[in-house]
Amino acid sequence: MKRNIVIAGIAVAALVGGGTATALAVTSDDGAATTKPSSARPADDSRDDDARDNDARDNDDSQSDDSRADDDTTVTPGKVTAAEAIASALRHTSGTAISADLDDKDDSGPAVWDVDVLAKNSTWHSLQIDPATGKVLGSHVEHEDDTAQVRAALKGTSVSAEEAAKAAAAKGTVTSVGLDEDGPSKTWDAETRATNGTEREWNVDLKTAQVTADKSDADSADNDSADDADNDGSDD
Repeated sequence: MKRNIVIAGIAVAALVGGGTATALAVTSDDGAATTKPSSARPADDSRDDDARDNDARDNDDSQSDDSRADDDTTVTPGKVTAAEAIASALRHTSGTAISADLDDKDDSGPAVWDVDVLAKNSTWHSLQIDPATGKVLGSHVEHEDDTAQVRAALKGTSVSAEEAAKAAAAKGTVTSVGLDEDGPSKTWDAETRATNGTEREWNVDLKTAQVTADKSDADSADNDSADDADNDGSDD
């Protein structure tokens, strides 16, 4: 009987000590050993691990949801071209578009396209176009003194401001286009900005839409090139 008690005690001690024994060895009086399942169960640490894993997954899901929420509120606007801004203005106010300028130098507010439209009744309208969506943000009537001069310059021409903007777009991103009714040869004046930030001025023919470098701008570029060459020579 002592042997039975000792063996059973060892097995119970193993269980109490956190062992993995799942059965008790019991020796009967006749010496035959039998194995009986133990009702004692080791502590289930895996359940704590599962709980910690679930908490980690919940935190990851929460962070993912936050990231998705941030992505939803971050809007990357599309770039509305000068031609598209003019088209939007004319859908709002019928007439002849005379100029379109991307006003991105005013720190007091967001950039907008300013489009001037001369209506058939000789009323001037200034419209502000959202460069991200092309929507008309506002408009107001302006008073100009050169209406007759503008109509005279456009008489017999076939290239609109919208078409001039599309033609000039081959030279870079058009930031402005407007009628030059004062020059010796009437043209659409356009300004473009290259991907490296270089700005250029162009003339667009009112009848053929041919794009040529603005003479004053070309002369300035030649002078800059000559100055750079002189500076390089002086360094030597």
